[in-house]
Amino acid sequence: MSKKNHDSDVAFIQALAELLRENDLTELEVMREYGEDDSLNVRVSRQKQIAAAPLQAPVAAAPAAVAAAPEDVAAPATSAEADPASHPGAVTSPMVGTVYLQAEPGAPSFVSAGQTVSEGDTLLIVEAMKTMNHIPAPKSGTVTRVLVGDGDTVEYGAPLVIIE
Repeated sequence: MSKKNHDSDVAFIQALAELLRENDLTELEVMREYGEDDSLNVRVSRQKQIAAAPLQAPVAAAPAAVAAAPEDVAAPATSAEADPASHPGAVTSPMVGTVYLQAEPGAPSFVSAGQTVSEGDTLLIVEAMKTMNHIPAPKSGTVTRVLVGDGDTVEYGAPLVIIE
């Protein structure tokens, strides 16, 4: 590999890392062909950091916060509540893209919590690469939760709605 290819490859990899960061993706894989026996395979990935909320309450206020905490604590979450993707009625995203809950701005949403749907009804749209992909209901039932908001970015396998 020549020095010229090496420099352009480094710039290419840096551009991929920036694209990953800007679009809040966790992984990107690309193969570049230079010739018959010359190619570059690149896989750029990162882990999402979940930041804990900083505790910056004054020392005098700390006992009041601790005393209030038991009222806010709910019963332990079941695995389906903790991870909606593990729920048996979860409909997951088949691709990375942007979610739209209605056909066009100002139109009514395709579905809402409590609504009954039939198999094949459109639940929402996931836009990927300028293509609007209608996500159909895999079964008939009642939508118990809509887990995404209009305009949210989703990854492959992310839970979208729960149908029971």
